[in-house]
Amino acid sequence: MGIFTSDRKKNLEKGLEKTKESVFRKLSRAVAGKSRVDNEVLDQLEEVLISSDVGVETTVRIIERIESRVARDKFLNTNELNIILKEEIAGLLQEKGTGLVAGFEDPLPETPYVIMVVGVNGVGKTTTIGKLAYHYKKAGRQVLLGAADTFRAAAVDQLSIWAERVGVEIVKQKMGSDPASVAYDTLSSAVSRGKDVVIIDTAGRLHNKAHLMNELSKIRRVMQKLIPAAPHEILLILDGSTGQNAFEQAKQFTMATEVNALALTKLDGTAKGGVVIGISDQFRIPVKYIGIGEKLEDLQVFDRFEFVDSLFSHT
Repeated sequence: MGIFTSDRKKNLEKGLEKTKESVFRKLSRAVAGKSRVDNEVLDQLEEVLISSDVGVETTVRIIERIESRVARDKFLNTNELNIILKEEIAGLLQEKGTGLVAGFEDPLPETPYVIMVVGVNGVGKTTTIGKLAYHYKKAGRQVLLGAADTFRAAAVDQLSIWAERVGVEIVKQKMGSDPASVAYDTLSSAVSRGKDVVIIDTAGRLHNKAHLMNELSKIRRVMQKLIPAAPHEILLILDGSTGQNAFEQAKQFTMATEVNALALTKLDGTAKGGVVIGISDQFRIPVKYIGIGEKLEDLQVFDRFEFVDSLFSHT
């Protein structure tokens, strides 16, 4: 388990407050008056997890694991249920993959380290890119942004505002330019100017899946002409407050490109924080960042033990 600063932990617990209240109010009702974990408790636990947007498949997996422990231990006290839930949920959350930078200050496997950001419009993609740039810069990295979402003027403008606010440079072209061309120019500039981290924004359209797949594939191919391993990180941004809709978005984007990291935003405004568990488990992709507020510091590097500990902290 990692070492967590008190401020960071406090912010995380505050950000997950709505999910905690929802889950544990329901959990308390499920075990009220019960001295042991029986079928009725398990049925109600299943209902609690599904209604918290953990997802059916992941919920079934958790229930099966608890059932096997009940069968093995013969008698399971309801007081032990939270401890077991913590263990099982932490076990389902994916570890960060090899080759991914774990934290902003950790050594980069290669420079420039290239992050391609994907996700539908409205999930907090541009804001997350701005916050990533802020944290990497704060860690002493030279950061360059690439505005490859050339289909929306607002996307380029918003990214430019973030670049100015954070104090990093940006590469952009005129509206309607080829996104792959923007990505190539960004990497070329990063190599020649010795940048450490490159973050490429992409268009967030799902109306034509084949087009999305072709576009993302082309961006990757073009970047690999300059840096064979690029992008090192394909970061999918999902809005945690959309619950089950986030599962569908994850399904479409993982089909379109090789997503290897997730960022869940807007968790502070929702009781659907359980979606973090289900998406990481079902798609076998690690959650790398969570957004728990509006401030720059409210984008946190995800730690599965810290997350689960905060989720169960008031029980």
